[in-house]
Amino acid sequence: MQVFQGARGGLIKAWIDGVAVEDQARKQLDNIAAMPFIHKHVAIMPDVHWGMGATIGSVIPTKGAIIPAAVGVDLGCGMMAIRTTLNASDLPDNLSGLRTAIEQRIPHGRTDNGGRNDRGAWGEVPEAQTEVFKGLSGELQKIVDKHPKISQSASRAHNHLGTLGTGNHFVEVCLDENDAVWIMLHSGSRGIGNRIGSYFIERAKHEMKRWYISLPDEDLAYLPEGSDLFGDYMGAVSWAQRFARANRELMMTAALAALSASVPKRFTSDCEAVNCHHNYVAHERHFGSDVLVTRKGAVRITPETLGIIPGSMGAKSFIVRGIDGQAAAEALCSCSHGAGRAMSRSEAKRRFTLEDHALATAGVECRKDSEVVDETPAAYKDIDAVMKAQADHVEIVHTLKQVVCVKG
Repeated sequence: MQVFQGARGGLIKAWIDGVAVEDQARKQLDNIAAMPFIHKHVAIMPDVHWGMGATIGSVIPTKGAIIPAAVGVDLGCGMMAIRTTLNASDLPDNLSGLRTAIEQRIPHGRTDNGGRNDRGAWGEVPEAQTEVFKGLSGELQKIVDKHPKISQSASRAHNHLGTLGTGNHFVEVCLDENDAVWIMLHSGSRGIGNRIGSYFIERAKHEMKRWYISLPDEDLAYLPEGSDLFGDYMGAVSWAQRFARANRELMMTAALAALSASVPKRFTSDCEAVNCHHNYVAHERHFGSDVLVTRKGAVRITPETLGIIPGSMGAKSFIVRGIDGQAAAEALCSCSHGAGRAMSRSEAKRRFTLEDHALATAGVECRKDSEVVDETPAAYKDIDAVMKAQADHVEIVHTLKQVVCVKG
């Protein structure tokens, strides 16, 4: 762990030994850590890199205010993993059919500018999704009634429940250190979460202008606790986080059905599912105080709480738990949410060829076209270096290696 004062005076504790941190991210961290409502310090995970609004890989404890842009727009984005009773030898020799089966059951990607013919949304919504959405729709309507500008995305939320999205979201079939078969997936609250996040970020910026509050970065615009907007925002984010969790659960059911259709052997899940957010805000207690903790690309772990740290398309992933001790306390019971990007998407597309990507993903049944080159393993940090940097408070429970990867 490295401890240092930011350029603007805030305290930062960072698990970055052996991993690079670009100057742009350091400047963001300096600005965040200096905000007057930060509680004790900002904790930085080893997958740290610049992000829109706030640094990815940051854990931000606050008292009396919340920064919507620090939570971001992919509200509730996170991971889910389940171990099955299948073994590697139970899988078909050719895994393309399994990949196709998953792709057929889970809408993914985005077409038609997200309109009616978007392949990444349901045209005719399945009954299971409809039943789950019934439990979410009433509260969503209350949010929309108070904040009508969210309504357009809200009208599509039903069609997005149980869908993957784009970018770094994925569904994978993995093998662990004992060749047990796992399903692991990564997604969030889709269009409705994005709209909620974007809307409240703009409202916070408007509040700063209304009260003539000058900030070093407009993305640090905040909502004071006790204000109407603060309460509305926290309620909307809580809803989006529940939507995201339900989204992952529905996709997991679909992925398990695809696996069942592709493997003749009957199987069950033989361990508790891990379902964790890594873009969210929560009420927690740290250093003797009740605080709000914003995790932007970070996962909460304790000795009793499992987390997931995925690698890239061709790298290892990990099921982890926390190690009790001072390091864990200083890290605010957090770990990285992945390897972390080593470069921008545009730089990855400029630097790597299709041949590079095919070689890096050899042995993985996945897309190997130009549209996913920005997700190639070399565009990310070395996952082993990331794990080593946080070894003082993160214990590896299982090591996973993907054999099938579905990308949006």
